[in-house]
Amino acid sequence: MDALMPREDRGGPAQPLLLAQGLRKHFPVPGGLLGRSGKVVRAVDDLSLSVAKGETLGVVGESGCGKSTVARLLIRLIKPDRGTMVLDGDPVDEPHGITINELRRQVQMVFQDSYASLNPRLTIAETLAFAPRAHGLPASEARARVRDLLDKVGLDPENYAGRYPHELSGGQRQRVNIARALALRPRLIILDEAVSALDKSVEAQVLNMLVDLKTELGLTYIFISHDLNVVQYLSDRVLVMYLGKIVELGSVEAIYGNPQHPYTRALLSARPSMEPRRRTKEAPIQGDPPNPIDPPSGCRFRTRCPFAEDVCARVEPPLADTGAQAVACHMRVAGSGHSKAAAP
Repeated sequence: MDALMPREDRGGPAQPLLLAQGLRKHFPVPGGLLGRSGKVVRAVDDLSLSVAKGETLGVVGESGCGKSTVARLLIRLIKPDRGTMVLDGDPVDEPHGITINELRRQVQMVFQDSYASLNPRLTIAETLAFAPRAHGLPASEARARVRDLLDKVGLDPENYAGRYPHELSGGQRQRVNIARALALRPRLIILDEAVSALDKSVEAQVLNMLVDLKTELGLTYIFISHDLNVVQYLSDRVLVMYLGKIVELGSVEAIYGNPQHPYTRALLSARPSMEPRRRTKEAPIQGDPPNPIDPPSGCRFRTRCPFAEDVCARVEPPLADTGAQAVACHMRVAGSGHSKAAAP
């Protein structure tokens, strides 16, 4: 068996690889008496999601909607205020579950800034061997793994193992970051804007490499990006976030082919097009997102939604299953009181 192959799953293909329920993260805002203002930034509010084994879950939304905070919560770089996580049937960070260290052996992350993610004083070989050596792998096996990792990401070990990060291009550094994420044979990789800083030709190469690695190593991805075209290319399912909450979730075909939430439709309408007849002449969505310190009551999108009614201000819409996808919109909930909703 290949030394880089991920661990065998324990719960079978039907059991989600990762299940998160009720995740919440509020960041206190300094100020007031003794630096305690009592206000918080509601970065993530009671978010629940599941990731199936072998799938790619795309996460999209405007800047500041909470995408990166979700990623850091899932790998426990920050601790949630509340909520639970289960990795292939094992609770995370609970008395009878797996530890954070074990979570991070099975779940790895690739960040946007390829240069800041690497230690400038270590060679590429030293960077890639660090985690395996820290987990007890003998030096000879660690060197062999470094060569395998560089081969996997399309970098010649003879040419790149002894180089330093400043000697590499942005695309090469990001390949090294992906190789480092693979070093402990994880099952899930979270990619947080991992290709957004690359030019388009290099981005395409890295995306194709990610597709190949997923197939070859049996990986699962959570792919976070503001680029809807990239998400459509790579993802099996898509999760749309707005101001710390999920507003729509479904297969990539359903989300891109028949978006149900007004915010999702606005995001897709804003995509650039090379066809003159399809170019956007008016902004599909007006205004800026509300302040996450004091979000609107009811539906958080209502202050920018052209279909908002009284019920949208009074009642928060549930994430309701509409068949092909789940949507948090009163227009899609029968009997909600919205004029466009179906009768109960």
